[in-house]
Amino acid sequence: MSERPERDYRARYHARWVLPVSSAPIEDGTVVVEHDRIVFVGPRAAAPPARDVELGEAMITPGLVNAHTHLDLTVLRGRIPNGTFFEWIRALVAARNALSPDELLESARTGVRDGLHAGITTFADTAPSDAPFEAMREAGVRGIAYREVFGPDPAECDASLAALKDVVEAMRERETPLVQVGVSPHAPYSVSDELYRKVAEYARASGLRLATHVAESEDESRLVARAEGDFAAFLRGRTIVVEPRARSPVELLERCDVLGERTLLIHCVRVDARDIETMATHRCGVATCPMSNATLGHGRAPVHAMLDAGIPIGVGSDSMASNDVMDVFWEASSALRISPGPWHALDQQPLWQLATIGGARALGLERDIGTLEVGKQADIAAFPLHPGFGRVFEAHETLIAPVVPRSRRGMMRASLVVVAGRVLLRDAR
Repeated sequence: MSERPERDYRARYHARWVLPVSSAPIEDGTVVVEHDRIVFVGPRAAAPPARDVELGEAMITPGLVNAHTHLDLTVLRGRIPNGTFFEWIRALVAARNALSPDELLESARTGVRDGLHAGITTFADTAPSDAPFEAMREAGVRGIAYREVFGPDPAECDASLAALKDVVEAMRERETPLVQVGVSPHAPYSVSDELYRKVAEYARASGLRLATHVAESEDESRLVARAEGDFAAFLRGRTIVVEPRARSPVELLERCDVLGERTLLIHCVRVDARDIETMATHRCGVATCPMSNATLGHGRAPVHAMLDAGIPIGVGSDSMASNDVMDVFWEASSALRISPGPWHALDQQPLWQLATIGGARALGLERDIGTLEVGKQADIAAFPLHPGFGRVFEAHETLIAPVVPRSRRGMMRASLVVVAGRVLLRDAR
C-alpha cells in the first residue's frame, strides 16, 4: 500500500445510488471531491465539472468507522482456545507476547488491509505497542491509536504512568492530520483505581482522548462490586489487595474521574439504567462489539437503551482473536438485532448510522467524517450492488430496503475506498 496514488485535485464519483446518511438516498448520484474535502453531493445532472470516475451499479457511502479494534492481533484469528474469559485473556496475552515487533507490525498491516476491503476508513485501535499506529500512518487511513497501559498494583502506578508518558510523547511527534494518539487504561481488572485517576488527569492535561474496556464480562463486574471471581483470585495471587471498589464498573470509572466527552467506553455489556444515565450525563462515547461479545459469551449490550439516552454509539470488530471477519455492516446489524428493544429489519437507517456517523460521534470526529456533506473530509466507500438485491432503495426518508439482512456475512466488499481525497482501494485492489 506504500504505492498508493496521489490525491486527485478534483474528481466526480458517480454511482447508481449515493447514501449521504445525513439525508435521503440519491438515485443516479454524484460525490465531488476537491483535494481532501467534499464539495458536492447530489444528482449527477447538477454536479460541477471534474474528472469522472464511473462506479456503475454501486452505492457510495461515507467511509465506515471501526470504533474498536486491535489491529496488531489480526494474525491471532482462530488461534486462541475457548474457555472462561479469564482463561481466554491469559492465553491471548501469552500469544501476543510471543510475537516479535516485526510480526506485530505485519499483523497490524494485515488488519488495515482487511478493513479497507470492508470499506473502513477510520480505525480506533488500542494496543500496548505502536505497531497499529505505524500501520495506519503508512497506509494513509484515518485513525486514533490509543496506547494501552496496564497496572493493577497501586504500588506500580507511578512507574506505569511514567512509562506511558514516555511512549505517548514519542508517538505524538509522529502524529499526522489523519492518525492521532490517545491513551487507554486497559480495564478494571488490569488497572488500579489510582492508575485510572492519574491516566485520566494526564489525558485531560495533554488534550488526549481516552478509551477503556469496561462492563464487558460478568467476572469483571464480580471483581469490582464484590471482589470475587477469577480475576480477584489472580490478583490476590500476586499479593495485591482486592476489595469491593464500586457498585458497577461504570460507577468505578466515575469515581476515578475517567468519564467525559473525550472518553470512549468499550463494550458496555453489563450496564444497567443507572450506568446508562451516568454515561449519558458525562457524554461518553460507546463502542459496542456484538460479535466479539457473542464469541466470548459476554451477553448483549443494551444498544437501544443507550441510543434512547442520547449516548453516541459506534460499532467495533474488536480483535480478530475474538472475531473472524472485520465487517462493520454485520456488527451494526447484529448490534440492533440482538439488543433488547424494537428494530424493524427493513429500517436500515439506524444500521448505517451505527456504521458511520455513530462511530464518528463516539470518537469525537463527527465534524470531519461520518456523513457525505459539503465541507467534510472526503472519506468515502463504494459497494457493488449484488444483482439479487433488486431495487435497493425505497423513496422514503428512513426506509432503505434490506441489503445487509439478505446478504451473507462478509458478502459486501468495497470496490472503492477514498480517505481525505486519496484513493486507497480501487476495483477491490
